[in-house]
Amino acid sequence: MLTEQEVARSWRVLFGGTGYSNETFDKAEGLLEELRPESPLRHRLSVELEEIRRLHSVGIA
Repeated sequence: MLTEQEVARSWRVLFGGTGYSNETFDKAEGLLEELRPESPLRHRLSVELEEIRRLHSVGIA
């Protein structure tokens, strides 16, 4: 299990570039699974991931 700091760092690296693939979203889901279900970071990143997916689906991200 990764620490919240490690997940946050990996998240920044994962979404620091441009253009996201299904693999990017799969990796992001994997990072979320590393966090406790009650983690505030998990909630925040889950919301962020849904927003990125939404933007990606309409061609903005």
